[in-house]
Amino acid sequence: MANNWICNYEEIKKGETADIYFERVLDVLKKAGKADVNVTAEFSGDLPTNYSWGIFAGLEEVLSLLEGKKLDVWSMPEGNLFREKDEKGVEEPVMIVRGAYSEFAKLETAILGIISYSSGVATSAARVKLAAQGKPVYAFGIRRVHPALAAIADRAAYIGGVDGVSGIAAAKRLGIRAVGTMPHSYVLIMGSPEAAWSAFDKYAEEDVPRVMLCDTLYDEKQNRLWPQGCSKKGFLR
Repeated sequence: MANNWICNYEEIKKGETADIYFERVLDVLKKAGKADVNVTAEFSGDLPTNYSWGIFAGLEEVLSLLEGKKLDVWSMPEGNLFREKDEKGVEEPVMIVRGAYSEFAKLETAILGIISYSSGVATSAARVKLAAQGKPVYAFGIRRVHPALAAIADRAAYIGGVDGVSGIAAAKRLGIRAVGTMPHSYVLIMGSPEAAWSAFDKYAEEDVPRVMLCDTLYDEKQNRLWPQGCSKKGFLR
């Protein structure tokens, strides 16, 4: 039987997804009587070259992870724009955690991962939305991430400003309707684009937009010029 490599929430909460050195030094600190020293951890943004700003995301997950811990947490809200440094060249924290080191030492890896991943997706989504200049933008990126991260990725993209997401899990959590057209496999099974479009138009729910995929078997520019044959308002994709 194959191993399951997905770490569940309890494993993350216990610090089992931490780098090993946190566990080792925490043991040393306990034996030295210094594990409960009060510390302040600042989490600052680090942006790619030529990026002047980022969009912060991941706070909700971090708060869930730290729930029940005797800690104080200060953070900018999700969706806020942050810069790597302020006007004086000082690194700008996006989150500050204060309390006994033993309370969150083994969670630092997870906190960094949550903030980095979600903020990275949110920032990319915001940049695409700005480049679209007012046109609708939808997130279809979950086919390029591990399925365990599907809802997280879509949520971060939504925070970044996309108009909708394709993922079922995130749409349910966000209280919105997932968006999408049709997969290439459907067109292949139906045997031709025309058959696929006709069946979709006939049998798909009334309120599903008639957006037809047109680049499965032919060049999309040529395919798009063919008669659509939709009884309802629709267009090709």
